[in-house]
Amino acid sequence: MPALLHLDASIRRTGSISRELSAHFAEHWRRHHRDGGYAYRDLAADPVPHITHAVREALLDPGTASDAAPAEPALTDALHAELRAASTVVLGAPMYNYTIPSTVKTWVDRIVTPATMVTPHGDPGPLAGKSVVVVTTRGGSYAPGTPRAGWDHLEPYLRAVLQSIGLADDLTFVPAELTLAATVPQMSALMPLAERSLADAYETLTTLAARP
Repeated sequence: MPALLHLDASIRRTGSISRELSAHFAEHWRRHHRDGGYAYRDLAADPVPHITHAVREALLDPGTASDAAPAEPALTDALHAELRAASTVVLGAPMYNYTIPSTVKTWVDRIVTPATMVTPHGDPGPLAGKSVVVVTTRGGSYAPGTPRAGWDHLEPYLRAVLQSIGLADDLTFVPAELTLAATVPQMSALMPLAERSLADAYETLTTLAARP
């Protein structure tokens, strides 16, 4: 049975474009998969704690004794179970200081373990076969030729880390750029480009959500 795991990471509770876009995908996905499962995790409202040495040791070798709090293994198991159960994942990931929110990193630190990692040209791994959609939002543009070209450390990192656990075969990034154009006077001339980028993101997500 198809199942969607919906993750948000924006610290903004209202007015968040990444939340609006991920919700748009989830709404349309559920409309096209009426019998599908659905799980939601808000990584900003309910952040995953940073790993400690004891937690890291347990992730590397689950058979070892751990000094971690009793709730720690249960949380890690729940995060893994959510991901394993999903056939599709949508992650709303705004850019903060040129990279992912720290709350996405703490989630990654629990998910990327020896049990999930794959080797190049080796076994596809236990998480292979899922469709992953990453909605990225950024205040400016990092395209070639722009003043900050090459400063985007969000998408390259997520591509690499998701590839490391076998989630690169059906991975789509859907960006909405220039989101600050509506509020920063110096960027007002870029509003048409910002509106086009946002419209393209909605259109792409609508199409992706309709896939079987």
